[in-house]
Amino acid sequence: MTSHDHDIDRALAAEERDLLRRIGEDPGHIQQTLALFSGRSAWVSIVLMIVQTAAFVAAVWTGWRFFQATEVLEALRWGLPSAVLLIVSLMIKLALWQPMQANRLLAAIRRLELLIAARRRD
Repeated sequence: MTSHDHDIDRALAAEERDLLRRIGEDPGHIQQTLALFSGRSAWVSIVLMIVQTAAFVAAVWTGWRFFQATEVLEALRWGLPSAVLLIVSLMIKLALWQPMQANRLLAAIRRLELLIAARRRD
């Protein structure tokens, strides 16, 4: 590489560091999760979390009954619903990850738009 290439690399690295500093960091996981419970579609997240919590509590209760069972048929009667409720609980929880990722992407796009608008003014 020539000295001009090194100068260009250093200038780009400095510009990239400045750009990353201006963009800032992503919000933490807790902040992203709490953001699901605000805005126009907050009620959907609240309902999903209530249903998910109820399914998890029911799964723990039926799981407890499963481990207390003394006969095979009774164990199946409590074990299968416990497993299904745990899977349902997990699927509902995973359903909230997609809006959280979409919110994160929208925030990043907004930050870039503000950065581009600030550069145009300069």
